[in-house]
Amino acid sequence: MFEKLGPAEIEKRSFEIISSELEEKGIVLPKENELVIKRCIHTSADFDYAETLSFSEGAVEKMKELIRGGAVIVTDTNMGLAGVNKKKLATFGGEAFCFMADEDVAAEAKDRGVTRAAVSMEKAAKLDKDVIFAIGNAPTALIRLHEMMEEGTYKPKFVIGVPVGFVNVVASKELFLDSDVPYIINRGRKGGSNIAAAICNAVLYNM
Repeated sequence: MFEKLGPAEIEKRSFEIISSELEEKGIVLPKENELVIKRCIHTSADFDYAETLSFSEGAVEKMKELIRGGAVIVTDTNMGLAGVNKKKLATFGGEAFCFMADEDVAAEAKDRGVTRAAVSMEKAAKLDKDVIFAIGNAPTALIRLHEMMEEGTYKPKFVIGVPVGFVNVVASKELFLDSDVPYIINRGRKGGSNIAAAICNAVLYNM
């Protein structure tokens, strides 16, 4: 039989199931990261995130500080952009952007023979605000951000690195694990735009 539940009740029940199954598996999540990890599991029904999501020290609190200060969120897909709760972000003076479909980004990427993701990171770097990068699809976005750090031309304030796939995905995430940039990174191949948005929302919902 189906349970007759409203939307809020469905979410509440889902998180209860997640908590119960984590307990059954003997997994105890760090308190400061618990809600982020659980929302990623809720979004994907994949309990691997309890093991693979990696956080720099104080990452969640640092992201909250940036949001309170009016930081913007830049995604690498319009799907990720659509998933971020922009109304909640706006209560702190922030906005969310994705430059992937911009005509100038597409034209420059074609002219230079690079990905639009790389060029969109360069465009985001020119914003006159602190930026939280939420990368769920393109490893080249992470690679370009790291290149700009090495060049000394730009240093991101925060990186959510959860691209999904097979080519350069694992290596691009690992670029930030030893950096001094605050991050939430998912080790391995898994991730996605939905996971990037889920991480943003997990923090926003618990401000």
